[in-house]
Amino acid sequence: MKKMQNRMTYAVLSAGVIALALSGCSSAQKWQEEPKGIYTLVKQEGGATLGYAPQSGVKLIEDNGYAFKDLNRNGKLDKYEDWRLGFEERARDLAAQLSDEEIAGLMLYSAHQQIPSLQDGYGPSTYNGKPFAESGAKASDLSDAQKKFLKDDNLRAVLITKVESPAVAAEWSNNVQAYVEGLGHGIPANNSSDPRHETTATAEYNYGAGGEISQWPTSLGLAATFSPELVKNFGKIAAKEYRALGITTALSPQVDLASEPRWMRFTGTFGGDPKLTTDLGRAYIDGFQTSEGEAEIADGWGYESVVTMVKHWPSGGPEEGGRDAHYNFGKYSVYPGNNLKTHLLPFTEGAFKLDGPTHCAGAVMPYYTISYGIDPSGKNVGNNFSKYIITDLLRDKYGYDGIVCTDWGVTNDNKSVGGFGGMCWGVETLSVVDRHYLILKAGVDQFGGNNDKGPVLEAFQKGVEEFGKEAWEKRIRESARRLLMPMFRTGLFENPYLDVEKTKEIVGNKDFMRQGYEAQVKSLVMLKNKQNVLPVKDAKKKVYVPKRHFPSYVEFFGNATKDYYDYPINLDLVRKYYQVVDKPEEADFALVFILGPITGTGYDMNDCKKGGNGYVPISLQYNDYTATEARAVSIAGGDVKESFTNRSYKGKTVKTANKDDLLLVLNTRKQMHDKPVIVALTATRPMVMGEFEKAADAIIMSFGTSNEAFLDIVSGKAEPSGLLPCQLPINMETVEKQKEDVPRDMIPYVDSEGHAYDFAFGMNWKGVINDERVQKYK
Repeated sequence: MKKMQNRMTYAVLSAGVIALALSGCSSAQKWQEEPKGIYTLVKQEGGATLGYAPQSGVKLIEDNGYAFKDLNRNGKLDKYEDWRLGFEERARDLAAQLSDEEIAGLMLYSAHQQIPSLQDGYGPSTYNGKPFAESGAKASDLSDAQKKFLKDDNLRAVLITKVESPAVAAEWSNNVQAYVEGLGHGIPANNSSDPRHETTATAEYNYGAGGEISQWPTSLGLAATFSPELVKNFGKIAAKEYRALGITTALSPQVDLASEPRWMRFTGTFGGDPKLTTDLGRAYIDGFQTSEGEAEIADGWGYESVVTMVKHWPSGGPEEGGRDAHYNFGKYSVYPGNNLKTHLLPFTEGAFKLDGPTHCAGAVMPYYTISYGIDPSGKNVGNNFSKYIITDLLRDKYGYDGIVCTDWGVTNDNKSVGGFGGMCWGVETLSVVDRHYLILKAGVDQFGGNNDKGPVLEAFQKGVEEFGKEAWEKRIRESARRLLMPMFRTGLFENPYLDVEKTKEIVGNKDFMRQGYEAQVKSLVMLKNKQNVLPVKDAKKKVYVPKRHFPSYVEFFGNATKDYYDYPINLDLVRKYYQVVDKPEEADFALVFILGPITGTGYDMNDCKKGGNGYVPISLQYNDYTATEARAVSIAGGDVKESFTNRSYKGKTVKTANKDDLLLVLNTRKQMHDKPVIVALTATRPMVMGEFEKAADAIIMSFGTSNEAFLDIVSGKAEPSGLLPCQLPINMETVEKQKEDVPRDMIPYVDSEGHAYDFAFGMNWKGVINDERVQKYK
């Protein structure tokens, strides 16, 4: 927008509008107000559309015929309130005005918020002191916890998980914005979300998935399309839905290079190839961040932009033994191949070098891990605490000036090696305040999952004592400037309010749902099609779908799932394609739905009780696995709660929770005799295929889709086009011998048809795919 450099004098015209005279000249009013319930919409010819809540106490300022919001209610037009100025100038002006308490609030990023909040469980709260069900509150009302952290702690970054409906989310967002608009400098809330477009929620880091929104493949499924164009389109659609829900920051994409096949977060990545991950990450961010046409404010940013928080710097992929850093037992990333530079490529050549006009991802999140042996000083602390990782590498070497936000809960105490919560790796003996201070000295701007400004203010005092008031104030105001940029770039200072009816039209509309489903189908990989048994186009064919054992296992949050037997798919859906029979002898073919091996986390308290160190293998096969080829001595190890440093699991045996999936395929093969057995496999990471591959005539692999997508491929309604975004190993020996930080270094499995299940392998009706995608990436 054109900048206005005129000097202004001020005069109050009325109780509702303040006018500014420019050099003694006045201009005709160019704006009109329209009441919209909780807020008022201000439309103006040739100027920004504004939204404000009269109840907040904010009034309008008029200058040269245009309207502006007097957010700090001081009766004059501050630079940060002037939508004609650039983002950077406005952010610097506001950052200079803020108190320590307000800056501390900007540095907070809320714990997970469910709308409405539950009485107990994950992220509980109350409403006027009562559980939601007893309070008489609306689902869109602010909870007691939300009011406290917004008002008392000045928090403005809110992480949203599950919502009752899109309409409730929009109403809640309006209520939040009206509430904070009347506080302090009127800084709007920057609401955010972890990935929420997957078909189901499986963990803390996609807890909002599912619901009334378009359904897409997981990130690994998107990678299987090998299509930056499709991923960019997903970003555009997802951004429109996010903005309609009141969300302006995406805690994604996860561009960790998935070079370690056992890692439980493999499914959230774009796979293990640096080139593919770099290209897809860049496309994802361009799609999310870019506004076009009338929606653009400046530099590609605007009212359809969603700031991306790319993660996890400098990559969470090379976890030793595949153990995840959410847990103490998985806190070390290792680099036996000395390959850190390759892991940085999705950031330095992708997220920081966009094709679009926004140029760079707006925010970065380091992972929990200790990047073992990387800091030349010899310090081994979690990435969020490391000055070398944050300042020397990210800020200085690669010139990153966006927001750096810690992963969630890194300042909390860790209570046990095997438990969940408090990921203060490498600084376990420090106090909570000292952890905050160390993070700030490392160059980080924001604390993920922290609602309390108290420890931040205490850390500020330490900074003043060590560096002096002037130097420390400069340091924290630079963070404040960065933290304000997303709200200016996305237009929140002008109009943070939503039209609930438009939200209903946008989120999960038929066109977005259709495109999401088409992407699901494109993400499926056909691994095997012996004697061209697929497609089965004849709707008169009889299909046998065996019941599956859904085993009990301990999921991400530590809860045990229910154990039961049932059909793995709604048979009424199958009947839309074929005749369903109960007995294999009556069927023309069998369709067997299974999941990839469900193994543990790499740690077992029972092993400790038996005198062991607690560390056990993570298996990618169904049968019992003994780690005879594992390292005798771990690369990294040690904790203040452990009396040893060797975290080796060599020689130990683990069982897979869902071995019955393997038996289901083998038994169905026997029951069907020479009639076709088609396996519909859903996996979240690589797996050993040799245990059942020969028993299947056809195998279709999903990385997270609806069951209907399988049926569209089986029936020939759609042709398979997906490619493997990772290698499928020949056995667990090659898994143990691969290096955690080196991509594509396993021996792939070769099936009965002579096909190697290597990166970029996939089949269509003509045979093995060898198109330009394969040529470009393999």
